[in-house]
Amino acid sequence: MTTQADGGGSDFVNNLGKIYGIYAGGFAAFVILLAILEQVGVPDRVIGYLFVFFTLAVYAGVGILSRTVLVSEYYVAGRRVPALYNGMASAADWMSGASFVGLAGSLYILGYDGLAFVLGWTGGYVLVAVLVAPYLRKFGAYTVPDFLAARFGGHIARFLGIIVLFCCSFTYVTAQIYATGIIASRFLGVEFEIAVFVGLLCILLCSMLGGMRAVTWTQVAQYIVLIVAYLIPVVILSAQRYGVPVPQLMYGQALQEIAGLEKQFVAEGLASAETLKPYLQPFTTYNPLNFFGLILCLMIGTASLPHLLMRFFTTPSVRDTRKSVGWSLLFIVVLYFTAPAYAAFAKLEVYQTVIGTSIDALPSWIYTYGNLGLVQICGADATAIDAIKAACFSAGNPDGILGLSELSIDRDVIVIAMPEIAGLPYVIAGLVAAGGLAATLSTADGLLLAIANALSHDIYYKMVDPHASTARRLTIARLLLVLVAIGAAWLASTRPTDILSMVAWAFSLAAAGNFPALVLGVWWKRCTAAGAVAGIVAGFGITLFYVIMTQYGGMGEWFGIKNISAALFGLPAGVIVMVAVSLLTPEPSKEIQDLVDELRRPRGGTLINGGDARPKAA
Repeated sequence: MTTQADGGGSDFVNNLGKIYGIYAGGFAAFVILLAILEQVGVPDRVIGYLFVFFTLAVYAGVGILSRTVLVSEYYVAGRRVPALYNGMASAADWMSGASFVGLAGSLYILGYDGLAFVLGWTGGYVLVAVLVAPYLRKFGAYTVPDFLAARFGGHIARFLGIIVLFCCSFTYVTAQIYATGIIASRFLGVEFEIAVFVGLLCILLCSMLGGMRAVTWTQVAQYIVLIVAYLIPVVILSAQRYGVPVPQLMYGQALQEIAGLEKQFVAEGLASAETLKPYLQPFTTYNPLNFFGLILCLMIGTASLPHLLMRFFTTPSVRDTRKSVGWSLLFIVVLYFTAPAYAAFAKLEVYQTVIGTSIDALPSWIYTYGNLGLVQICGADATAIDAIKAACFSAGNPDGILGLSELSIDRDVIVIAMPEIAGLPYVIAGLVAAGGLAATLSTADGLLLAIANALSHDIYYKMVDPHASTARRLTIARLLLVLVAIGAAWLASTRPTDILSMVAWAFSLAAAGNFPALVLGVWWKRCTAAGAVAGIVAGFGITLFYVIMTQYGGMGEWFGIKNISAALFGLPAGVIVMVAVSLLTPEPSKEIQDLVDELRRPRGGTLINGGDARPKAA
């Protein structure tokens, strides 16, 4: 992995299976060692420290060893990443803290309605494979704004692409750093603001010196950690409960037990039939319009997020890109098929061990997370027994038996707290924390790189100093990476409100701002520069307006559509404007039309010279 003129190690690429096999074996041995240490009495905090620092040190070490001084290596990993490993890196890039921590928690809270996230995020990769990724790879650009500039002939389209990229990515990366701070502070016992910058340091070590090359190999390592950490608790529970260590197969049985317990709670007076939202009943939170609208926005947003599309610029060929998308979908499905089971098993554990229990006999995890403000009982933070008793007495529950409506758990607690809820060893809780850190760090790396590359390549090199040397370009890229990272960490340290909602808005903003231009740019050669610019402005502008005004401006919802699905307005507007303006303006030059024709041919080489946005000579 040392810096070489050939792009960083043919020997390394040829021995990836052996290298990551040894890594996976070493990680398994490390977990077993910590389990032994727990059994002999090593304090939980020490185990938490070892988990966090070991994984952070490994990621940072890979990033440092992957340093490079080559532009192509920094931006696209030399376009030499095998499809299988690019699929793993893409899955890690995609499965952010929102997926690892928030998806099962959303399913726990929303039940059936939470499946909109699973369907939307998974289905989006089908659109990536069919409509976008292979063609962007054949084009050969370094960034999404690079493609827009080359296809639509000018810096206006490039600049609009940068605006969309920045708006989508900056709030997203802030949320990832925020999640990193929460996990690190919980398991390291340090102040949240300090934990944020500890996570920031690791992110920079993973990405600053080696760019996409370093990020790629750390993301492969991070995927191994996060998927093992996600599967282990629910596999153990499935084996303990049903004797079958395949939770995806036992999911239906858990759902039947949940439905039975809900009826029992109503019969025993622990829940009200009027207020209970049955876990299996559809459309209790989202009506059908919002449910299917959210699926659509998440699907199209997934196919439009720049940091995801960048991953598919790194494969050796268009064919490898198609295979890479397939591998990505497979690796993502492993987690997304497990998330509903994870939520169901957590719900079942809470129903059986907490609901109907005397307040005097509540498990200790209630107070652990209650002191963090993440668990409430009778409307009060579960900080101590006396506080809970007083709150429940005031709420009209003098008998001290906990009812279903009296317990409120933050959705982001479910995955992290699951081992404690189920009474599993602390080493499993530490493993889950390590997985959560892997998920947040991998996505943060990709997002920061997308922002920094767009600023350094698309603005500095393409618009400010086209004659900049390689060394200067990489210096600027690294400097901008650090500045953006510090800005995101500072914002995360202020604990901003609505940050998770803003992440969800990123999908709608990407869908309305990028998708029409990308798809029509590939599939409709009559699409003109004026049409693309007008469509991006209209689609992105309407979506941004709807989000801001409904969230902060006091404007009511249009047709009852929640702002998380704001692209339902911006996306069709962008397409209509793009088509109409294209038809009213002169068609693109023959050179551009021929380029688009060649772009769609399955065979043939890369069309653009290494991201220079100039077609290769015939």
